[in-house]
Amino acid sequence: MDTTPTDPTASTVEAPAAGWRTHAVTNQVDELVGHSPLAIDPALREALARAGADAFLPGLADYATWLGRPETQAIAERINRVTPTLESFDKRGRRIDRVEFDGGWHALLAAYRQADLVAMPFRDERPGRWAAWAAGFYLHGQIEAGTLCPATMTQASIPVLRREPALWAALRDQLFSTAYDGRDVPIADKRSIWLGMGMTEKQGGSDVRANTTRAEPVGAGGRGGEYRLTGHKWFFSAPMCDAHLVVAKTPDGAPGCFFVPRWRPDGSRNAVHVQRLKEKVGNRSNSSSEVEFQDAHGVLIGEEGRGIPTIIEMATHTRLNCVVGSAAMLRQALVQALHYARHRSAFGKRLAAQPLMRAVLVDLALESEAAMQLSLRLAQAFERQDDPGERTWMRLVTPAAKFWVCKRAVELTGEAMEVLGGNGYIDDGVMGRLYREAPVNSIWEGSGNVMCLDVMRAVARDPQAFLTLLDALEADVGEDRALRAEVAGLRAMLATPPDQLEALGRRFASRLVLLAQAALLRRHAPDFVADAFVASRLDPQWGAVVGALDTRRTDIDAILLRAFPA
Repeated sequence: MDTTPTDPTASTVEAPAAGWRTHAVTNQVDELVGHSPLAIDPALREALARAGADAFLPGLADYATWLGRPETQAIAERINRVTPTLESFDKRGRRIDRVEFDGGWHALLAAYRQADLVAMPFRDERPGRWAAWAAGFYLHGQIEAGTLCPATMTQASIPVLRREPALWAALRDQLFSTAYDGRDVPIADKRSIWLGMGMTEKQGGSDVRANTTRAEPVGAGGRGGEYRLTGHKWFFSAPMCDAHLVVAKTPDGAPGCFFVPRWRPDGSRNAVHVQRLKEKVGNRSNSSSEVEFQDAHGVLIGEEGRGIPTIIEMATHTRLNCVVGSAAMLRQALVQALHYARHRSAFGKRLAAQPLMRAVLVDLALESEAAMQLSLRLAQAFERQDDPGERTWMRLVTPAAKFWVCKRAVELTGEAMEVLGGNGYIDDGVMGRLYREAPVNSIWEGSGNVMCLDVMRAVARDPQAFLTLLDALEADVGEDRALRAEVAGLRAMLATPPDQLEALGRRFASRLVLLAQAALLRRHAPDFVADAFVASRLDPQWGAVVGALDTRRTDIDAILLRAFPA
């Protein structure tokens, strides 16, 4: 009897004979990696040149090269798989409410900050700064979107905090810093800080006036005064941030906006207790939470009773970020779909040569460029907001664009996934991540209906500003009769009784966005792009499904080559 110990790790299965090899791996296409998303995007480079952002191009090019590295894209994949965890207590039972992240999360946030993409639009005075910021956000969002949540809220807090002299003096340097500091320590000890938001409660959702969180003054209270907050937040974005802007009701029952740090001024932890992290459909690299305030320290920003207008100013900026972020997802979905279709064969031809697939791809390409052009145009409006016409773009087109572009990202990431078939549907691929991520921008900072109602309220409040905007768009479309008819149609909708017009809010916002996108393409894009966009988007048969457009007079090759030069 053989008593030789058996190696439990040794395989007893022999390698298959050559005759049992069932197949070789062929006609499989790996996801596109190792590319600069700026270098392959001529439309984006043209838009930056028009905005006068040439001074920012070297930095953007370097950042895009880093983003496109296989190692960076591997980080993006990993941090959406190795998700944040909550540590409520330390080893000795002290409450710490700390969210722990994979090291890749910190690496991506550090790179974004070092690229000066947080405060640059407010600190830098050179022309083109907002377009350059939007381009950087757009490039980053194509690789990883979750890290843009704290970056978005931090940037959007700056115009609000600038109006509070004492707070601004204490926070300015850390907000403007390009040095990353991921430590969980008091603000005074940090090189840079991140800020979040806390508005949503269980019972109210978008109805912030239904909030029940209370804020009691410590002493006299008032603007810049100390308060104690008691209550809850159902969605508390990025709880690891160094502070949050929070809506709570003062003793008179009116909502106020409060600066609530993670650490009190005396160096003790603030009583913002994280109950749990949300298990979200997407946005997995980022942490979202439920929290309770148990006499948490806060400082009133603005006047008592003016909390909603104060926080809405922050939301105006975050809504712009939602538009740019959704445009970024559209772009990455398009690029991955084009790459796959150009290298995958079916029925004797490349997918990209199949007529029906070409109709889908060209529809995706038109949508992507239109979203990018609109995003950068909106960013320029934020830069030039001293002009009344630019303020109208901010006030009217931003919520309409958030409604439309974010909705389109949800649908079109699914369509792009289908280009890859089963390979697109696997959970560890970039298409699956884009598909899961896309809905968050449509929901966050106001759902689709909230955005459309916001547009309708703005039009009702200042119809002349809307008519002036239409005049400007009409000038941009030139002699295009179809688009001039759209302008007339939108003018005519103003005569609709208010109760009926509200019910038409989605139609109104959609028409406004499509007109704005068509006008931008007509003015700035090649005719083969603008002609195809106008012909398809104004076709009554377009829109039921992606690719249901008449391509017989469309220069598909030129559009796809512009979308992603082969």
